[in-house]
Amino acid sequence: VQLVESGGGLVQAGGSLRLSCVASGPFFRINTLDWYRQAPGKQRELIATLTDARGRNYADSVKDRFTISMETGGTTVYLEMNNLVPEDTGVYTCKANILELGYVRADHWGQGTQVTVSS
Repeated sequence: VQLVESGGGLVQAGGSLRLSCVASGPFFRINTLDWYRQAPGKQRELIATLTDARGRNYADSVKDRFTISMETGGTTVYLEMNNLVPEDTGVYTCKANILELGYVRADHWGQGTQVTVSS
């Protein structure tokens, strides 16, 4: 199973981006999916989670601006980011806990995508 992010880029403050995290390979289900952000010189932080029950949790820093969602096919999770500010700059990485063939649960990480917000 592989995770691939896309959708990062350079945007002005106040703008929007939509990140995608696509899971490929043989698996039954994405159990949970987390989006992390690592700003320059800072530790990686968890900013959004799609839970096993398809609930949504957000860090305070992105609440009411970011939305995590899953497309109906169950292989792609999006992070819609609105009203971006320079502090949102960083590498965004998805991590999924996936139910694989053989009913094994395993964590997988994507490679990350850069988001840069200019003031």
